[in-house]
Amino acid sequence: MLELYQFGNSVCAQKVRITMIEKGLDWKAHEVNLFISEQYSPEYLKLNPKGVVPTLISDGKPIIESTLICEYLDETYPDPRLMPDDPFGRSQMRLWSKAVDEGLFEGVVELSFSAMFRQRMQNMTDEQRAVRFSNVGDPRRRDRFMSTYQDGVASPYVFHGIAAYEKAFKTMENDLSDGRSWLMGEQFTLADINLMPLVARLYYLDLLDIWISKRSFVQDWWGRAKIRPSLIQGLTEHFKPGEVSEMKEFGLNIKTEVAARHKDYLDQFG
Repeated sequence: MLELYQFGNSVCAQKVRITMIEKGLDWKAHEVNLFISEQYSPEYLKLNPKGVVPTLISDGKPIIESTLICEYLDETYPDPRLMPDDPFGRSQMRLWSKAVDEGLFEGVVELSFSAMFRQRMQNMTDEQRAVRFSNVGDPRRRDRFMSTYQDGVASPYVFHGIAAYEKAFKTMENDLSDGRSWLMGEQFTLADINLMPLVARLYYLDLLDIWISKRSFVQDWWGRAKIRPSLIQGLTEHFKPGEVSEMKEFGLNIKTEVAARHKDYLDQFG
C-alpha cells in the first residue's frame, strides 16, 4: 500500500494525487498540517529532511520532491503512460517540469502567500511569527517568506513569480497553437499534470485572466484540464468547507496590484 504524506491544498501534493488517480492507484493519506508546522516535527523530518510535502512511502522507502514522485509512479506503474515513450519527448516534457520547479512553484507560493497567508500571519502574535520564520529551515526560502510578509505584492519575489507565469503562458500559447490537445500533443502527460494545480490556484484566486484573457489556446487547454476527473478528484474533493470562496475573496484583494505589476513586467520585458 502506498502512503502519501500530504496537505490538502498544497499544489505539490495535488499533482501527486492527480498522477495516482490517473493510474487508478490506492493509497493511504496522512495529513500534515502546514499551518501548525507539523512538517517540521522530528518524526516527519526523518521522512523528509526538507520539511515539505508531499512524501510518498513505497515499499517502506520515502520518496520526496513531487516531480520525482510523479516520475517514480509512472515508471513503477506504467499503465497508462504519462511520459512520452521516446527520449526526445521525455526531454521536452521535462522542460515543463523545470519551468515549474525553477520558477512557477515559487511564483504560486508567493502569490498565494501575499493573498491569503500574509494576513493570517499578521494576525499572529510576535512569538508565533518568530516560530514560523525560524522553522522555514532554508535561508533562501526564509528570505522569500519574510519579503512577501513585509511587502506583499510589492515584494520582488512576487514580481519574479508574475514573470515566470508570463513566460510559461506565452510558451504554452505558442506550443498549443498547432491544434494539439495537451502540451506534448494528443498524449496527456506529466507536463500537463505539473502545471494543472498551479494554473488552478490562479483560477481559484480569480487571477488567471490577468495572464490568459487574450490567449485562446491556453484558455482551451484549461477548459479541458479543469473538467478532467483526476483534477476534480485530486483538488476539489480535498478542499475544506469555505476554502474556495476564501481563495477568491483573498485573490480579489490583490488583483489590481497583481495586474499592475504584470503590466510593469510587460512594459519592461514584454
